[in-house]
Amino acid sequence: MTIDILMPRPMLPIVQEQLDARYTVYRLYEAEDPDAMLAEIGPKVRGIAMAFGPVNAALLSKLPNAEILSSFGVGYDHINTDDCLAAQVMVTHTPDVLTEEVADTALGLMLMTVREFGQAERWLRQGNWEAKGPYPLTQGTLRGRTLGIFGLGRIGKAIAARAEAFGMSIRYFGRRRQDDVTYPYHERLVDLAKACDTLMVVAPGGPETHHAVNADVLEALGSNGIIINVGRGTVVDEAALTEALKAGTIQGAGLDVFEAEPHVPPALLELPRVTVLPHVGSASQATRNAMGQLVVDNLNAWFETGKAVTPVPEMGG
Repeated sequence: MTIDILMPRPMLPIVQEQLDARYTVYRLYEAEDPDAMLAEIGPKVRGIAMAFGPVNAALLSKLPNAEILSSFGVGYDHINTDDCLAAQVMVTHTPDVLTEEVADTALGLMLMTVREFGQAERWLRQGNWEAKGPYPLTQGTLRGRTLGIFGLGRIGKAIAARAEAFGMSIRYFGRRRQDDVTYPYHERLVDLAKACDTLMVVAPGGPETHHAVNADVLEALGSNGIIINVGRGTVVDEAALTEALKAGTIQGAGLDVFEAEPHVPPALLELPRVTVLPHVGSASQATRNAMGQLVVDNLNAWFETGKAVTPVPEMGG
């Protein structure tokens, strides 16, 4: 007898093909009536493979024999881990395999934002170089900048190592002081903003970080300030950010994530010194395949040994 797996949303071929070969996979997104499908197959489901979407007590109540939720992505703020613990459902995610890719993206986005490379490219493509002359000198430069990192986890440390190679000095704020680094630590985010001119947001989402980057933090960052967000869109108050950019409270912003993806506030897009990307931090084929493989590996390990490869911290990871 095979093990029954629920797949609420489509996943990469590397995931779907391997799971199909080993398990009985129910694709909820293909059902004409998802609620009817859950009522029929819910009690049989022992594992869940998913990329996005909320997981809470309401869903878990329909899957009374679920043992593991193997989630695609390092962030898991869409999963209520307290509900999963109460239901005795193991939760896993896909850290490490995307660290270097996201760190590369963060540095690229920072360079694009400070030096306005995206705007300069559009200047050329629109024929302005030939018609109007060179792109205007950028007000920003990476020279002499201090990088403040909000969230010095795996990705934050990889970003710091790259930024040091660019000659930047590093400071950080997070839930706790890190024993394995010598960068100055700040007890409050607003203090970090005062001490740097480039704020790199790598913090996870969730209630604890919701709108942590607010008007006060942006004011502390100052008129030469640049904010880069490769963490979660909910960490930054987008309304406050828009007002700070309009007023010149800060100089510019580079955003790979947004509060209500895929919606991006039009007011942000209209501002001249804003660089935006469509949440592509880890979006290379190689990295996404590695993440997908870890989804499969977590399920296989659980049903073979009773242990997960990469449980989330709340589960002992």
